[in-house]
Amino acid sequence: MSDLQKYIDKRKKSDKEFEKNFDTGYHEFKIGEILKQARLEKGLTQEDIANRLNTKKSAISRIENHAQDIRLSTLQNFAQTLGKELRVELV
Repeated sequence: MSDLQKYIDKRKKSDKEFEKNFDTGYHEFKIGEILKQARLEKGLTQEDIANRLNTKKSAISRIENHAQDIRLSTLQNFAQTLGKELRVELV
């Protein structure tokens, strides 16, 4: 376990507000990062995706960097543009 992971685990145990906010922030970051990596794997720029989705490059940047409050339909369209399938799972 890395020093960073040890710190995060320790902080989560001692600070419930940190734990709640960390997990929420991580999931938002993770969604954006998954979209970004899929885009890069296809060799596409944010501008390419924006053109295909009929939006602005800044909107794609915002999705990749701050994927909070993103509509499911937007995620679906983004995935389709990349030739991917969006799956939502409740665990």
